Amino acid sequence: MDPAIITLVVLGVVAFLFVTELLPIAITALSATVVLALTGVLTTKEAYAGFSNNTVVLFAGMFVVGTAMLDSGLAQSVGNFIIKKVGTNERPLLLAMMLLTVFMSAFANNTGTVACLMPMVIGLCVSAKIPCSTLLMGLAIAANAGCQLTMIGTPPNMLANAALEQAGIEPFGFFEFAIIGGPITICALLFTIFVGPKVLPHHIAKIGGDDGEGEIVGTNKQRWEALIILALVISGLIVGIPGVSSSMVAVIGGLLCVLTGCITEKQAYRGIDWVTIFLFAGMLPIATALDKSGAGRMIAEFVCGFMGDNPSGMTIMAVLFMLSCGLTQFMPNTATAALLMPIGLSISEQIHASPYAVIMGITIAASCSFATPVATPPNTLILTPGGFRFMDYVKIGLPLCIISFILCVLIVPIAWPFN
Repeated sequence: MDPAIITLVVLGVVAFLFVTELLPIAITALSATVVLALTGVLTTKEAYAGFSNNTVVLFAGMFVVGTAMLDSGLAQSVGNFIIKKVGTNERPLLLAMMLLTVFMSAFANNTGTVACLMPMVIGLCVSAKIPCSTLLMGLAIAANAGCQLTMIGTPPNMLANAALEQAGIEPFGFFEFAIIGGPITICALLFTIFVGPKVLPHHIAKIGGDDGEGEIVGTNKQRWEALIILALVISGLIVGIPGVSSSMVAVIGGLLCVLTGCITEKQAYRGIDWVTIFLFAGMLPIATALDKSGAGRMIAEFVCGFMGDNPSGMTIMAVLFMLSCGLTQFMPNTATAALLMPIGLSISEQIHASPYAVIMGITIAASCSFATPVATPPNTLILTPGGFRFMDYVKIGLPLCIISFILCVLIVPIAWPFN
């Protein structure tokens, strides 16, 4: 059988099992990778490459740093401080946390942003004695929306400028993405604050095996150690250290947590969320298969065939937005953007339309990673702590994708006319 067909069948089965949860989602992801390897679509090396991926390593390191924040009592202390300033009402807390996340993710890696803030959010929820699910989902949504505000917020934005420059076209400005990213971010904030508590589960977080009603865990020494290590890790993730990758920064931070005695080795191992590790490591090879087998391009060409021989600029943008948004729920947004941008440029040239609106539509859609737990690392990170199921992401993420589509159709042609 053709490798592309095999990949599409596997992807369809994975989507079905994710929605129905007949199998645990991490088992589904790993099983799909094994099938792709056994059928020859992927080599053995490609099938296991996800476990050495930088993002997976970053996950592991940040889980240990997060455990140090939780088990030392630092996260709960920060939560108590914020509660004194904001109060214990869920919506003001959610707004404050999402605004902070939006700002950070606009200028820093959104995965690192969520990894750093998640323990603090859990500690805050324990201190306020409120469910953590809505705040954690708000954290991921804010990170995915905030990265759409600047050129450096997410790789698709930088890819868009690179594609335009390569075609001899002046690229977008640094904050030009905010023309559409800003309205999407505002709508995402409002939707999450007012709808999130009604549709999401109410999972109660626990710290150190306690329900948060007793004394703060850990010692002052451990809390100071956790704070210093966290500050070093955040600096490394946001500012960067020459010659040191973000995943290495996270691993160094995790090692320091154990070496300083902030947490024990057993606490470090226990703090790693293996469901997240296996889920993400299992899904990355599927994205590789989509690209390698040509299945991703087959999907793109099939959808583009519906546009007819002389599509309008609006039709091109709308169709490619939906395609990009659909693919990014199961593929990395960088891969989705890289796949579709050449197609968008080519079609725009054929109908003599300005490519700006089409490229912006593809770029924004690639970052609308709201509707599945595997669409983006921030979504995966909150899966277990928030007590989420696959359909929880669909309930809140699908409307956000639709809202983003409507905003793009209304705003993008005005900001970047087709002619």
